[in-house]
Amino acid sequence: MNKTIINKILITLVFLFAYRVLAYVPIPGVDVEVIKKFFDSNSGNALGLFNMFSGQAVERLSIISLGIMPYITASIVMELLAATFPNLAKMKKERDGMQKYMQIIRYATIVITIIQAVSVSIGLKTLEGNYGNAILIDMNIFIVISVFSMLAGTMMLMWIGEQITQKGVGNGISLIIFAGIVAGIPSAIGSTFELVNTGEINLLVLILIVLVILATIFIIIYVELAERRIPVSYARKIIMQNQNKRIMNYIPIKLNLSGVIPPIFASAVLIFPSTLLQASSNSTMLAIADFLNPNGSAYNIIMFFLVMFFAFFYSSIVFNSKDISENLKRQGGFIPGLRPGEGTSNFLNTTASNLTFWGALYLASISTIPWIVLKSVGVPFIFGGTAVLIVVQVAIDTMRRIEAQIYMNKYQTLSATGL
Repeated sequence: MNKTIINKILITLVFLFAYRVLAYVPIPGVDVEVIKKFFDSNSGNALGLFNMFSGQAVERLSIISLGIMPYITASIVMELLAATFPNLAKMKKERDGMQKYMQIIRYATIVITIIQAVSVSIGLKTLEGNYGNAILIDMNIFIVISVFSMLAGTMMLMWIGEQITQKGVGNGISLIIFAGIVAGIPSAIGSTFELVNTGEINLLVLILIVLVILATIFIIIYVELAERRIPVSYARKIIMQNQNKRIMNYIPIKLNLSGVIPPIFASAVLIFPSTLLQASSNSTMLAIADFLNPNGSAYNIIMFFLVMFFAFFYSSIVFNSKDISENLKRQGGFIPGLRPGEGTSNFLNTTASNLTFWGALYLASISTIPWIVLKSVGVPFIFGGTAVLIVVQVAIDTMRRIEAQIYMNKYQTLSATGL
């Protein structure tokens, strides 16, 4: 393997290690044992899901307790605004404009982090009754310290994600979520075997769990590698001019165009209000929080439709049939039986929409059905469909990026040395 690729992999691992170290740095002025007791008794609700995505940083009340979710929430808001306002969408497409666009997301992340941090800090006050006093210093001082600590932690995570994307391999934000979920797998497996030893789960149920997880992984891999290849023809003159270059004679359209983004976005949308509502002592607010409990049917129904929505929404952003049609026409290519330009654009748009429907249905089903099956037998969050989906998809995407880097280095070496 090329030295450059090895260096990128090592850089990625170093940053992910730094992320895991941050998960063990608690906010000053808090009793970690009290927080752990609270999360042990609330592992089956939205807080347990939030804890999973943060890599168990929440149960330690780490400085990165909020994880990367504020950044994802800010990204969702900006994507929705870009789809609504043409000027913002134009800014996103331009190189200088993209820098401004990302800067706005960072500022929005700061605002969301502060709101969530204040809510979590105030919510800790309610632990005194049942679990003991979690706060060891003055409440007002603690709120200031915790807000600045969580803000610093989230900003560091955002920076780590950007550094991995630029200097490492794979998408930094996705890899951070991936690392957080993977970090909880050993304890989740241990908890499952403990349930088997105590007799709460029998051997047949354990076999069912393994089969469901393996079936989920198989389906994810099969669908993620599935694509529709639309044949493309080129004029003889273009082929002669590029006879020493490889011209792709088909347009690949993946069944799942949006990747892992929809379930992450949907989880972020559901977790954000749950985090705020858990801090409230109002009975109505707590009733809404119970309504959004991941163990309930309402949560899974909302999750299903949110994943469907984000799958269509994100696919419309990443797949622009008009741009593909214009580029194809400029290169002298055409789809047999279709006129270049608008005819090709309409065909590509229709094909992508049909594939997106089935891709969205697959994502929504994977995000909810395994979760419902496994939670019915009392299995930890870590084995839910969303967790498995994120882990497998990010692993596949990272492997593809490493492969692409290897092939690119081979071509660069060949062009430098010659045949």
